[in-house]
Amino acid sequence: MKNMNEKILNPKEIEKEISEFLTKKFGDNVKVISPSSLPQQLASEDSAEHKSKTREIDFDLKPKDLVDYLDQYIIKQDQAKAILSTKICTHFNRIKMLRKFSEHSNEMVGSIKNNVLMMGPTGVGKTYMIRLIAKKLGVPFIKGDATKFSETGYVGGDVEDLVRDLVREADGDIELAQNGIIYVDEIDKIASSHGLVGADVSRTGVQRALLKPMEETDVELKVPHDPISMFQEIERFRKTGKRESRSVNTKNILFIMSGAFSELNEIIRKRIVDKGIGFGSTIVTGSEKEDILKHARSEDLIKYGFESEFVGRLPVRAVFERLTEKDMFDILISPNNPIILGKKLDFAAYGIEIKFDGEALRLLAKEGYDENTGARGLVSAIERALMEFEKMLPSSLHKIFPVTEAVIKNPEKIQNAILSSDGMHRLDEDFQRLAHEEKALVKDYVQKNDQRFADKYGLTLTPSRIEMVANFYSKHIMDVGNAIRNIKHYYDEIKKIELYFFKNHDINIVLEEDAIDFIIEQFSTSSVGIEDFFEQLSKDFELGLKLVRDKSGKNRFFITKKALLDPENYLGELVKSELRMNI
Repeated sequence: MKNMNEKILNPKEIEKEISEFLTKKFGDNVKVISPSSLPQQLASEDSAEHKSKTREIDFDLKPKDLVDYLDQYIIKQDQAKAILSTKICTHFNRIKMLRKFSEHSNEMVGSIKNNVLMMGPTGVGKTYMIRLIAKKLGVPFIKGDATKFSETGYVGGDVEDLVRDLVREADGDIELAQNGIIYVDEIDKIASSHGLVGADVSRTGVQRALLKPMEETDVELKVPHDPISMFQEIERFRKTGKRESRSVNTKNILFIMSGAFSELNEIIRKRIVDKGIGFGSTIVTGSEKEDILKHARSEDLIKYGFESEFVGRLPVRAVFERLTEKDMFDILISPNNPIILGKKLDFAAYGIEIKFDGEALRLLAKEGYDENTGARGLVSAIERALMEFEKMLPSSLHKIFPVTEAVIKNPEKIQNAILSSDGMHRLDEDFQRLAHEEKALVKDYVQKNDQRFADKYGLTLTPSRIEMVANFYSKHIMDVGNAIRNIKHYYDEIKKIELYFFKNHDINIVLEEDAIDFIIEQFSTSSVGIEDFFEQLSKDFELGLKLVRDKSGKNRFFITKKALLDPENYLGELVKSELRMNI
């Protein structure tokens, strides 16, 4: 290895050394192409391609819109939803405003980021909520565990790697990454250890390392002493002929930290009791101990083991509530709950359709609650209850599986019944009942939120369309929002038929709402496509409508569901009507 006092090699010398190494290793099979041998056009095209990928976030979401979105997927946590939705929306809308502001004057100074600290027990939806928010916003999102990082320069992960990972998550789009979200979990684990002698690399060291990125700094994408980064830089130089420093500015990157903070309660309680306001003496039960987190102040977090500068960079705090047994059931019964949808996917992998009974979900909710790990306990309870069925059913002839109360209480009895000669009949009866109950549940859910869904998806949800959404949900594995989105897609495709008909036949038709609903139902329940339907529509109506148009001069016709079902009668009545008008 060359020592540090030797001169730095220029690019040609580096190329020569790499070329010699590759020749020894691979013979003449591998060649190094110098930048000078590349056409200038190629280099400029590569640069243009990179620029074309860069895009800015067009953000205009309001806090209530985000709360409404989260309500579809997350049970309880109303205060946390409100705080996160408000401050995150404000953060991104402020970025948008300041970007316009900076076009006309110097950028405003003294801006403080709304970095968030989330506190609450495990399994209450902290990570899930942030993932949902990032998905809704369309911004890149990266998650890291605080315990896996160490202060820059020590052995272990570098906190700046989170910023580099954000760029990779944004497919190399630096501008997009600079408006992303970095989520650091288990932040309570990096509170300083009292009584420790020497540098606390994995705790206060990580806190100090996070200070600059949480506020504003430039993070180099090239990692020092990283061979991959060096080769990437050589490749960019080969293409462009230029050496350029690529960095990410963290000014607009939102940092969200979370942790359980299980020992913070006692610090808060002691502070409140010592002040003699009488509040602390009433804190006895488990739920009250959770509620006390809402009274956390900066001084409590500092006493817990955080640097004051670190606490100061987390001005927004959201406390998550512990889930009750009823909350667990509400999670499972929700049509958008990922736990049940995930289990449906597991069985669907073997071509088996699965439905859940409400009473079975109550039992699973109780078992999940007893796990004392929040919503994660529900996953364990469901896996434990259905593991044997997931092993047995794929090897049987059964393609349906109703999860009833008996499946949870007496699994062996149900397994024996399934293997018996009349097992198929029993399964079918229970399955049809549960399918009917599931549709009723989805219909009720959509009806209660019909205006919100109508505004969100731009589709009026009539009773017949709510019925179609419930049917579509029941036949496919997806949340309610995606079911509505599919119905809306069919609606948009059908409206195109009116335009196609006019372009092809010079006749202006208007499909009535009942006709549109009838066509949507055909599309969603069969293999009929838009081309097939247009061909049939032309066959049924083109000649008749042209005849009426030529005789009456009228060129606007309203097509109802009744007309689609009986075009001959519709056209006959239309002709008679025109004849009566001309007498």
